Amino acid sequence: MNDLTSIDGYGQLIEPTTLKIQRMLPGPVERIWSYLIDSDLRSKWLASGVMEPRAGADFTLTWRNDNLTNPPGQRPEGFSEEHSMVSRIVEFDPPRKLVFTWDESGDVSIELEPKGKNVLLTLIHRRLPRRSMLLGVSAGWHLHLDLLAARAAERDTPVFWEEWARLRADYEKRIPE
Repeated sequence: MNDLTSIDGYGQLIEPTTLKIQRMLPGPVERIWSYLIDSDLRSKWLASGVMEPRAGADFTLTWRNDNLTNPPGQRPEGFSEEHSMVSRIVEFDPPRKLVFTWDESGDVSIELEPKGKNVLLTLIHRRLPRRSMLLGVSAGWHLHLDLLAARAAERDTPVFWEEWARLRADYEKRIPE
């Protein structure tokens, strides 16, 4: 297994309630940073929401996963067309590190590290309180980061909901009960 395969692979539990997932993305680092903080760019791979660029600022992430790919696929039961969550920026260190709260259950840290012409993105999502949330978030981050990689490289994207369901089933097998 080469480095690129392992970096673009599945997320791993680094603690019982902490997911770590990495992606190698085409640089430069400032471009990838824009995909993290600019609402219009972020809405193409994750969720929209204007961020004030400072620690302590509240912002709202709004997911519209049906708009991420064409076609979006069949949305699973229990998922709405739109979902919003209020978060707070904990650390803002452009273009290197962004840390923000995640609902009522922990935080997400995203670090960018230049690697030649590429950028290593490392995402760590801490304190996921239930296995069901850990499974959904693992599949979600995996797919959303795959979409970011595809958008940054100007490649085709998978059908969102079909790929999410496949990844959710994969993580069900990978993450212990």
